[in-house]
Amino acid sequence: MRLYSTALGIAREDSPGELSLLDLPFADLGALLRGPGIAAARTAAVVRQVALDEVHVHAPVPQPGKILIVGLNYHSHAEEALEMFAAMGRADITLPTEPNFQVVAGSAVIAPGDDIHLPAVASRQVDYEGEVAAVIGSSATSVDTADAMRHLAGLTIANDVSARDIQHRAMTGDPTASIGVSKSFDTFKPLGPCLVTPDEFHQPLDLRLRTLVNGELRQDDRTAGFIHDVAELISFLSRYQTLEPGDVILTGTPRGAGVFSGRHLQPGDVVEVDVERIGTLRNRVAALEDASANARR
Repeated sequence: MRLYSTALGIAREDSPGELSLLDLPFADLGALLRGPGIAAARTAAVVRQVALDEVHVHAPVPQPGKILIVGLNYHSHAEEALEMFAAMGRADITLPTEPNFQVVAGSAVIAPGDDIHLPAVASRQVDYEGEVAAVIGSSATSVDTADAMRHLAGLTIANDVSARDIQHRAMTGDPTASIGVSKSFDTFKPLGPCLVTPDEFHQPLDLRLRTLVNGELRQDDRTAGFIHDVAELISFLSRYQTLEPGDVILTGTPRGAGVFSGRHLQPGDVVEVDVERIGTLRNRVAALEDASANARR
């Protein structure tokens, strides 16, 4: 089942390119998940049909309670990181054996098509990270890996936009910076376009993920390259805090983020994250507004 949060309400894609608007009293999928749950979308009456390209699509979960960002979860990205450390003379650094995660602000979420804004305090090293995102459907506290997938509402696409200068300061011990802050700026978490329920995917998950900037392929990998699969991530994270309906887990990014090549995002860039069987998340990078104009607001 493919579900959308739209300006007209919750919709189900019953045929390619055509949405069935559902008779549900919820503004978006996040509210549905926090209410009766995803199953209600299967049985809801259809109000009317609309073409997908004629409706404004929101983020599937516009206001998640929390977003958990998992780092170094592709073998290709882990190898890339070790190569960078070795080039810096830090061949002694080893990778964590358990998932490495940060909690970031839910207010950073934006919809497909919305602009990514370069923040005035950290505009020069803003980076993309194409990712598969897992959306929680029911509360999970200290769950076993074997039971974890029953707490999954579905998968969507995310761009884990990051201010690398702040991230670097945090990683080198600056107490005034944190990795969570580097990823929590407004507009730094594009999400969408739809939520696809788990029954649409085979396990183990093997989806092709590609990230393009201005049409140039920057990342190309498969989720079969995960170090920790979705069930393992849900189980592990649920030991630290209860995962609640509508929470979002970003499952990591593969090799090819801009930080490794020095190609950071610039005003006017267009970032597309394409994931097999889910769709394409497209966002433009907005030019910085004049500081004096911001001060007059």
